[in-house]
Amino acid sequence: MRASTVASAVLAIIGIGAAFGQAGTDRESSLAAFKQIAQVMRSPRCMNCHTAAEYPRQGNEGRRHDQLVVRGSDGHGAAPMLCSACHQDSNSPDGYVPGASDWQMAPRSMSWERARGDKELCNGLLDKTRNGNRLAKGIVIHMTNDPLVQWAFEPGRRRTPPPIGQEEFHALLQRWEATGAACPDEN
Repeated sequence: MRASTVASAVLAIIGIGAAFGQAGTDRESSLAAFKQIAQVMRSPRCMNCHTAAEYPRQGNEGRRHDQLVVRGSDGHGAAPMLCSACHQDSNSPDGYVPGASDWQMAPRSMSWERARGDKELCNGLLDKTRNGNRLAKGIVIHMTNDPLVQWAFEPGRRRTPPPIGQEEFHALLQRWEATGAACPDEN
């Protein structure tokens, strides 16, 4: 009887160790996925609208939007220069004016340009007081379905897409969430 109790204890310890080892592997996988996700988030296609400025940015260099467009109270511009005045459901035929449904700036709370590193970027992304009250799964749903996010991967005329393709980005988001949506400990 005593031998089986000792054997059970040893098996329990081994099981606990394996569980902790798996958690470590999940965290490493999650962190590796986020490192690549952050590259996309820092691309001009994302940063131009995820800005703390009172105006959207444009171009690969993130210059102030032409026509002196401003954010407006709801992120859709201010009359008479509402985003929808120029930005339609798809890029213009000549490709000069980008478009996707409900074109707008991200809320100020979701500005990424002030994040000093991946830790701040990740923590801000997961902060429900800033991200529209979303859990990690909701962030994945948003980033894999929102028309503006999807537009970034086929932006048209001389606009550089993010450094990672759309399908790979979606897979990275899903892996990051499924392995715990870990954030780096340091910037």
